[in-house]
Formats: sequence, C-alpha cells, structure tokens
Amino acid sequence: PRRIIPIDDANPIARRIAALNGREDRIRERDHYLYLQPLEKTGGDKVVVGGRRMLNFASYSYLDLLGHPEIQDAARAALEKYGTGTHGVRLLAGTTPVHVELEETIARFKGTESAIAMSSGYAANSSTIAALTGRGDVVICDKLNHASIIDGCLLSRASFVRYEHNNMATLERALREAPRSAAKLVVTDAVFSMDGDIVDLPEVIRLCRRYDALLMVDEAHSIGVLGATGRGIEEHYGIDNGDIDILMGTLSKTIPSIGGYIAGDELLIRYLRHASRAFFFSAALPPPSAAAATAALNVIEAEPERVARLQANVRFMIQGLQQRGFNTLDSASPIIPIIAGDDERACALAKQSQEHGIFVLPVLTPAVQKGASRLRVTVTAAHTEATMMRAVDVFEGVGQALSLIHI
Repeated sequence: PRRIIPIDDANPIARRIAALNGREDRIRERDHYLYLQPLEKTGGDKVVVGGRRMLNFASYSYLDLLGHPEIQDAARAALEKYGTGTHGVRLLAGTTPVHVELEETIARFKGTESAIAMSSGYAANSSTIAALTGRGDVVICDKLNHASIIDGCLLSRASFVRYEHNNMATLERALREAPRSAAKLVVTDAVFSMDGDIVDLPEVIRLCRRYDALLMVDEAHSIGVLGATGRGIEEHYGIDNGDIDILMGTLSKTIPSIGGYIAGDELLIRYLRHASRAFFFSAALPPPSAAAATAALNVIEAEPERVARLQANVRFMIQGLQQRGFNTLDSASPIIPIIAGDDERACALAKQSQEHGIFVLPVLTPAVQKGASRLRVTVTAAHTEATMMRAVDVFEGVGQALSLIHI
C-alpha cells in the first residue's frame, strides 16, 4: 500500500509523526499506555474495563446524571419524534423545537438574555473568540486556559498575550500595555482543567472594567459544580450575571450529552449565529442529545442535593489526600491533581492504581509543564466516603512504593 507520509528524516511532517509515535511506543513497551481503554460498562462510581470492575475516578459526570430516568426519557422521546440527526446545519435545515428549547433553557439557567448551542465546547470557544476579535485587537489569556481557548486566540489573528496563571498583577500589566485604541478581550477558565483551582473572578472583573475590556469565562468545569445550586462561577462568588460579557459552557461533563454553548445578551448571540464558523458550518446537535441536555439542566434545578453532595465529597477527598502527604496544588474543585513529577512516574502511579481497582489516568507533558506530570483524580456525587477512602488508601500504598510520599 502507498505510504501517505514517507519515512524521511528530512521531512518535517514525518519527523513530528515519528517523534510522537515513538513516545507512545516507549510508554507501551513499559505497559503504561492507559488511554483509549474501552469502558464496557459505566455508571455511578464504577466502570468495567477488560472485564474488571473498578472504582471510577476519571469521570466528568460530576453530579452523577448519566442514566437519570428523566434525561433518558427526554432523549428517547426526541429520538422517536425527530430521529438520530438533522441532516443539516442550524441556519438551514438543522433547527428543531428541541434546539430552541435547549437554548432557552441555557439562557434561563445562566440568567442571560439568550444562548447559542454548538457541536462541542471546543467549537464554542475557538469559533467565538475568532468571531469576536481580529487583526488590531488584543486577546489576553491565562497561561493555563484550555487548548480550545488558545486555539481560538490563534485563529483570531489578534495580538495574543498570555498572563501568569491566576496572577492579577500580570493580567493588569497586559491590559495596561495594550494599545488604547485596540479592542480587548480577556478569556479565562472558571475552574482550570488540570490544576482544579478557581479563577480570582472578582479581581478579573475589576480589571476588565478599569481597562475597558470584554470578559469571556469558560465554565466547562463549573456548571453543576460551583455555587449553592450549581449555577457556576457567578453564584460561587455572589456576582451579578451582567459582570461577565460572554459565558461559555459544555454539555458533556456535568450534563450527560454533547455540545457546547455561549450565553450572553441578545445582540451577541444574534451576531454569533451568523459569524461563528463552527455554528454555521457544523451539523446541528442530534435532537436526542439536545433534549437530554435540556432535561439535565432541569434536573440540576430540581435536585440541588446532588450539588451539596458533590461539594462535600470534594472537601473530603482533598483533605484525605493532603493528610496522606500528597501535593494537590490549590485545587478546590472535583479536579484533584496528585503531582507525581516526571511522565514515567505518573504512568506508573496510574498503572498500579488500576491494578488495585482504581480507574484513574495520568496527565503528561506537554499537557502540563515538565516536572508536574500527575494523576488527575475526579470526584463525583456518586462517590461515598467509603469509596473515596478506598481510593486514598490505594494512592497512599502506591505512592509510598514509588517514593512519592513518605509517611
């Protein structure tokens, strides 16, 4: 068969492919490649992988909504009425009543005038930033923001400035040094997806107002997680809805569906319907997925005890890991890093944890900086104190064996 990419050290594309594949080969040789394992069964706090039942500490199902009967029923009804897809983009033949209902529900849930749903959170971030900014503008971005934000900044062709993580002095410097005539957009995660810490939102808002910058916040990991009723970063800080200009969120983490959204004022959403390339050129969400997302938001409102249980579990797990000597950075969310150091040690920690019945995965460079490879432990409302203590005990035993902690 014809080889698409020639094996040629002089070919830059071939070198990139060979370098990354070679890294994977080395990890596989140690039997430490743990990604892309098919989950034969998932739900609650357990998974079945390769016929083995394990406690799941790698899920974004923060409120344990996967399989909720009301969400299942909503998806099933939409499937029966509209089928599995729309055969079209939203602006043409791809809009159904369930898409309209979803966007109205998002806007109500977030307290905004309007909302727009897209095919993924990645698409929502990257296309919105690119649609709002361009040459001559300045996009200012936390260094630990999600890759979809970074890619949106690059796509925009605006001047791209990154400030030190959650460091308000460097954010202010970036805002102060931006040309006065330039349009300025500050973009930040609410909960940072690798470290699990929370943005200093009140200070970010103050600086944006002082320097006349728009503010966009990615709530992928804060919907259903932060605030007394799970409404996110604004509720967490007791901030008025109008203080954030552009709110982004996903429908595939706390909400057990697929897609992403932007919420904001009506003029913004009208603009994005025609200016967002990801919205205009991507097929509409499948109606069962849109209906499931709407039902999930309604369940979050109706069952606030799930949010309270999740938040209690987060406190319990972080305290337990720290008491055993683990470095969990500044996490205050269900994303709890266990810093291992180098890639090899992080892989070994994950592999041995799985061998002891805890399904957890490593995060390696370049997703995190060198020397900060880790396990990313995620806690959900499905976990009990008993299952969390079981995981902590396993992490402690494996951590001692790998000389990560010394008790």
